Amino acid sequence: MTSEHISKPTVTALRRTNRSLPIALLRARETVMGPIRDMLADSPVNEQKWRVLRVLEENGPQDQNSIAREACLLLPSLTRILRTMEAEGLVTRRVASDDRRRSIVSIEAAGLAILQDHSVQASALVDRLRAQYGEEKLEQLLDLLEDLQVAEEKR
Repeated sequence: MTSEHISKPTVTALRRTNRSLPIALLRARETVMGPIRDMLADSPVNEQKWRVLRVLEENGPQDQNSIAREACLLLPSLTRILRTMEAEGLVTRRVASDDRRRSIVSIEAAGLAILQDHSVQASALVDRLRAQYGEEKLEQLLDLLEDLQVAEEKR
């Protein structure tokens, strides 16, 4: 057997993975979400339900399309999640008065209690991130990510 050097094919048009935006965003997501998952490990909700509760608490009752968009969930997944959350008493759904095909979702006391129970720990996670990264840099990052999203939506 010879020890020939086997050259690997290269695709020069692709950026290195350490400078790839999709990969960088995934790595950043895992960096941020790891501590949140740890926080929710002993909670009755997972990160998707947490996001739904956060959106409902922040924006009030709303239709499922709005929740899906704001909580970054696919509508079919949200429908399944809401069915479970309703059975757990975390949210309620009612038919919209202006369009019987739409349902309006509201957070219930049990859902608010979960947010309250974790609010100090969630705030501490954000504070730690701000301290490590810096207030100005974190706000700049959030602004840049929002700009990226808005620009993509305009396409």
